[in-house]
Amino acid sequence: MTESPPRTPAPSDSDRLAALGYRQELRRSLGVLGNVSMGFAVVSPVVGLYAVSQVGMSVAGGAWVWALPLCLLGQVLVVCVYSELASQWPLAGGAYQWSRRLAGPSFAWMTGWLWQFAIMFANTTVAYLASPWFFALFGRTPSPAQLVLVAAGFMLLCTLVNAYGINLLRRFVSLGIAAEALASVVVGLALLLFCREHGFALLTDTLDAPATAGVSTGAAFLAVIAVGGWAFIGFDACVSTAEETRDAGRQVPRAMWWALLSVGLVVVLNAVSVALAHPDPAAVVAGTDLDPVTTAVVTGFGDWAAKPFVVVVLVSFTACLMASQGGAARGLYSLARDGVFPFSAQVRKVNRHKAPIGGLVAATLVSSAALPLGLESTAIGSLITFGTAATFAPFFLLCLAALIARLRGTWTPAGEVSYGRAGTLLNALAVLWTGLEVVNICWPRTVLAPPGAPWYQVWAALLGVGLVVLAGLGYLLLRRPQRLMRAGVPLDSPGTDELAPAVH
Repeated sequence: MTESPPRTPAPSDSDRLAALGYRQELRRSLGVLGNVSMGFAVVSPVVGLYAVSQVGMSVAGGAWVWALPLCLLGQVLVVCVYSELASQWPLAGGAYQWSRRLAGPSFAWMTGWLWQFAIMFANTTVAYLASPWFFALFGRTPSPAQLVLVAAGFMLLCTLVNAYGINLLRRFVSLGIAAEALASVVVGLALLLFCREHGFALLTDTLDAPATAGVSTGAAFLAVIAVGGWAFIGFDACVSTAEETRDAGRQVPRAMWWALLSVGLVVVLNAVSVALAHPDPAAVVAGTDLDPVTTAVVTGFGDWAAKPFVVVVLVSFTACLMASQGGAARGLYSLARDGVFPFSAQVRKVNRHKAPIGGLVAATLVSSAALPLGLESTAIGSLITFGTAATFAPFFLLCLAALIARLRGTWTPAGEVSYGRAGTLLNALAVLWTGLEVVNICWPRTVLAPPGAPWYQVWAALLGVGLVVLAGLGYLLLRRPQRLMRAGVPLDSPGTDELAPAVH
């Protein structure tokens, strides 16, 4: 009887990382649930719903909720592409790392640059939007300067938690999303089942909101889709912690699906519940109720619910900021260890807790530097608009790079996740969705700006993305970081600085 040859052990996560050209510097301790928690916290059903509900209802009445399933479906297409890429190349800084292997150094660097600033300025927005809830907890009305100072305090708190490494971050974020998920589902179901003020016909009624806003019904729906996409971004935070996740090639794609779909369903549930439980949706359309979510909750449950609801919202914003700040830090770390980001020697540093402290400090400084914009409320509105556009632009660029590589035959998905021939169709649809959404978000609309807003807020998305791209092009031409990207060569190995071909 012949003995079967010994089975070759599967390569470890560290070995796989080494094969991609990097040492294991971060602590690899996350399981799939820990990774899901990062994505769930950044997408955040509470934060996402607050960001879009008032705008959506004021533009399209009760019918605005139908934009959400459409946006969710579009983002599902993006996750299909991301799953194949994350499975093959489970690296922090996914947008930069993947496009580097799909399309080459210059394209990759610009994609990573744009994604980083989108995330860092989104953190500014989250910190600023969290600060009013802190004052609401004590029944105080803050001044603009107080809002900015408290937002800076939130930023510092989240920085300290992140600095102690992924395990402490995971615990804080997991507690936050547990409270948020429970509260979101319970509140949503209770409002829908026991506190409805209207029939389901409201969900097809625009309440003459488009006419009030001075636009057609079609234009109103496109505007709602533009802002609705904000509720379903952030699942790529699962990729940011790929180098800290065990069996990342299999678990990170799974975590992205769980994060997007679980949050997406909760957002849709609560959007419908809030619309049907709101005592006077016409007041939202008229602009006299700027917080329809709180109005619906307090009306449905009574005044006693106000304080607990404030606590839930505050916890949700804090968990979102912690996870998103951690993602931004790991993206900067990924760029800096290749030597292609300003002050790379400092930004790439990892502390004794195996946290990317250099990237964390850099991300916090950039995000905090934008906080003084909160002294002028319309400027924060511009930042929100820019953040949405700048997030969808890398989605589009990466999906486009993946599709071109597929069609050229230079990339065939080779990881744990592959959709075969269907992957090309899904990829093409993802390019179509993200491309249309980038145009839709950047399209200047007065309907999405506050009454009397200055011209630069109406054009904020296009101006913001344009300025970041121009700054990136300037750095690309002057410093030539693309020459340092030796794809497939371990960066700690000796070698020349000449550019090697991209790995496929």
